Amino acid sequence: MFENLSHLALQQYWWVIDSLLGSILVFLMFVQGGQTLIYRIGKTEEERSLLINALGRKWEFTFTTLVTFGGAMFASFPLFYSTSFGGAYWVWMAILFCFIIQAVSYEFRSKPSNVWGAKTFEIFLFINGLLGTILIGTAVGTFFNGAEFTVNDLNQSRWATPYGGLEAVLNIHNVALGLSVFFLARLLGSLYFIHHIDQDEIVKRSRKQLLYCGIPFLVMFLFFAIRLLLMDGFAVHPENGLVSIEAYKYLNNFLEMPLLIFLFLAGVCLVLFGLIKSYLIEKYSKGFWFTGAGTIFVVFALFLVAGLNHTAFYPSLADLQSSLTIQNASSSHYTLTAMSYVSLMVPFVAAYIVWAWRAINNKKLDVEELNAEEHKY
Repeated sequence: MFENLSHLALQQYWWVIDSLLGSILVFLMFVQGGQTLIYRIGKTEEERSLLINALGRKWEFTFTTLVTFGGAMFASFPLFYSTSFGGAYWVWMAILFCFIIQAVSYEFRSKPSNVWGAKTFEIFLFINGLLGTILIGTAVGTFFNGAEFTVNDLNQSRWATPYGGLEAVLNIHNVALGLSVFFLARLLGSLYFIHHIDQDEIVKRSRKQLLYCGIPFLVMFLFFAIRLLLMDGFAVHPENGLVSIEAYKYLNNFLEMPLLIFLFLAGVCLVLFGLIKSYLIEKYSKGFWFTGAGTIFVVFALFLVAGLNHTAFYPSLADLQSSLTIQNASSSHYTLTAMSYVSLMVPFVAAYIVWAWRAINNKKLDVEELNAEEHKY
């Protein structure tokens, strides 16, 4: 079946899969967002434990999805993986460090032998929520704004600056996306607390955070989206593979792929619906699912716009022709074919995730249930 597809069709197939994984990852970062709100919403030790244990039931979903996304990108587009991870190493090492301290914090925060105290690990969780979201969002911003690298004829890449990718923070458009992901994660975290925790004061404070997180998110995201539609992009000639600057490239991509316009606008509407209804209606607690689904739609559309329709998904600012595309950065036809057969297992894995999620969240978490649990985070 897959072996009969062209190399380009397989490359597009895997860009779609990687884009879907990336969009699910951004949704699952509600865990990181919730971690930054522990002291904003939890005013007592008991309330903070309730918040952390609610997030602790889900943090492994985010971690596993991050690893899966990275693994899928490595297998399907290895030249991107080697170029970005090998050159922008300070950024990726910082992201890796943030997720290591998250895992350690959930494991040791409530251990009887914890000599550092619970607050130390709560600070680690805050660092993970703050830097993890901003750094990942800023790194994804380079898909549109480019990075400082070169690639030679032997596919050997070299970073053109000594800053290891940290120069990405000097581009305000990258930072705007990073801050958008940060405030979106806090928004989703607040909605998750409203949906999953049965404690009136926590729900009340979480609802208040919707305004404090929603407004800066909308400002940052609108700035990013408007500038994206108006900026020049990196077009790839379909026959010779030469990269050139094209005015309004990403706007043209939306117009030439109208399904992505629908996905993007539907996602925006779902995000706003979940946010506004959850803030205005006191007893409403389902906004997490609407805003979460909208997040997946919007991010999925942005990833597709970045790589499809003859677009360089990782542009080079140091040498335009070194820019990476789904054609020149992908694995071989054989490798993509073998991986595609493995991808047929994804629906079964997704079904298991849904089952596990529902089993863990079969009812709202309250103090009584928390005290009755043998394992606490």
